[in-house]
Amino acid sequence: MARSRSSPSSSRFRYCNPSYYLKRPKRLALLLIVFVSATFFVWDRQTLVREHEVEVSMLNDEVLRLQNMLEELKSKVVPDDPIEIQRREKVKEAMIHAWSSYEKYAWGNDELQPQSKNGVNSFGGLGATLIDSLDTLYIMGLDEQFQRAREWVANSLDFNKDYDASVFETTIRVVGGLLSAFDLSGDKVFLEKARDIADRLLPAWDTSTGIPYNIINLARGNPHNPGWTGGDSILADSGTEQLEFIALSQRTGDPKYQEKVEKVIVALNKTFPADGLLPIYINPDRGTGSYSTITFGAMGDSFYEYLLKVWIQGNKTSSLKIYRDMWETSMKGLLSLIRRSTPSSFAYICEKNGNSLTDKMDELACFAPGMIALGSSGYGPDEAKKFLSLAEELAWTCYNFYQSTPTKLAGENYFFNSGQDMSVGTSWNILRPETIESLFYLWRLTGNKTYQEWGWNIFQAFEKNSRIESGYVGLKDVNSGVKDNMMQSFFLAETLKYLYLLFSPPTVISLDEWVFNTEAHPIRIVNHNDADFAKSEGQHKPVARLRVRKMTSQRL
Repeated sequence: MARSRSSPSSSRFRYCNPSYYLKRPKRLALLLIVFVSATFFVWDRQTLVREHEVEVSMLNDEVLRLQNMLEELKSKVVPDDPIEIQRREKVKEAMIHAWSSYEKYAWGNDELQPQSKNGVNSFGGLGATLIDSLDTLYIMGLDEQFQRAREWVANSLDFNKDYDASVFETTIRVVGGLLSAFDLSGDKVFLEKARDIADRLLPAWDTSTGIPYNIINLARGNPHNPGWTGGDSILADSGTEQLEFIALSQRTGDPKYQEKVEKVIVALNKTFPADGLLPIYINPDRGTGSYSTITFGAMGDSFYEYLLKVWIQGNKTSSLKIYRDMWETSMKGLLSLIRRSTPSSFAYICEKNGNSLTDKMDELACFAPGMIALGSSGYGPDEAKKFLSLAEELAWTCYNFYQSTPTKLAGENYFFNSGQDMSVGTSWNILRPETIESLFYLWRLTGNKTYQEWGWNIFQAFEKNSRIESGYVGLKDVNSGVKDNMMQSFFLAETLKYLYLLFSPPTVISLDEWVFNTEAHPIRIVNHNDADFAKSEGQHKPVARLRVRKMTSQRL
């Protein structure tokens, strides 16, 4: 009789029958191994999940704790001082007056001539005052004015001009102004325009050393140096583009801007002197200094400023140590230029020619107290205290540049003769911001309200001597008070902005998050070579601005 076959279904289920494995010990052992392995695997995964859950829970607890701490700190913040509010609103009203005059009489031009009520193109018709004012308008909450300016930038700003532009002035005012407007608002039209003008400037760096020529034609791109320098480049004009061009590379993701400007520092560092002091004329072919003045005033000033600020803008990372090291070396040199007057012992910064010192200090050099104070925290405690003390001494001198004249406005430079303290040299005042800039930094860094009082006194002197019906003008002579016919673009970009921030809470453009270029355009601090920034264009943190009820127009 034929043996019957088992059905397919019973064949499949035999592996579930324990007797099957009891008869086959090797397969039983294999099954046990698989079972134990699977158990360990599941247990391990569950353990990891539990550990991650614990870590996430701990992180959530820490976030909650920090949020509570932040709320506690907010509750402990001292309420805004009513006097500061009034003064801030007065400065804002001054900005409205200056801007409205520009809109009415010089819209789209570089600068306003208030007395003759017309515009002039001092910078090739690039709308210098308009672009310089963008971030000031934004910070002050003047949104309607900002939007009108934004539309002009989007629809009317044209860089294709047959004009020999200063690489330095165009960078600090136009590239810096547009980048700052982008960082504040997140509007990409400003970034696109900044890139356009920067591309037109780039051929200036095509030299054997990488040290740029200082003049370039915006339409044709042929660079050169001014004839009066003997073919040399100017120190400040060559070393004051790093902040803007590095920031532009970060925001666009294109390294070419950063590479151009960093070659300058590498070239200068090769022959950097032991005292860190460079003459104002640099040969672009050899990369060495020519025999000329050493100064923290005109044509030297912002080179030293940018050594510090590039380090700060890059979040003080190790890749930028060369900038900080060069700056500290230059500060040793600055100490060798410090003298004190008689009989009042005003500290001042001399100028140097060869081995001889000249007892002269530009008002432009009054940026130095703020720079020194800003950089002092990078030293150890003893050095930090020494440099901060020096910054305060120099700020007192600069304030007295103003207080020593009949108009209470400073001249362009001062001489220090034995027994005479200080005397005005060049006696004009063109609405410069440097002293107010230093007062702003010292107030932010020390909390000493004396600096606010000094700034308020200077503002009142501007209101008394420089304000007219159609804007603000400089003075031909700070002794007589005779007025000129120019409202410089930096009056809106720097002077009024620093005054406004001097009376604003420290959270408004915090120095922990922003660094100011030499035209007072705030640039957001970003890690050096941070590629992630370029990927997150437009994803900006909210910018602290003040929305305060407008005060009455009555003068305080």
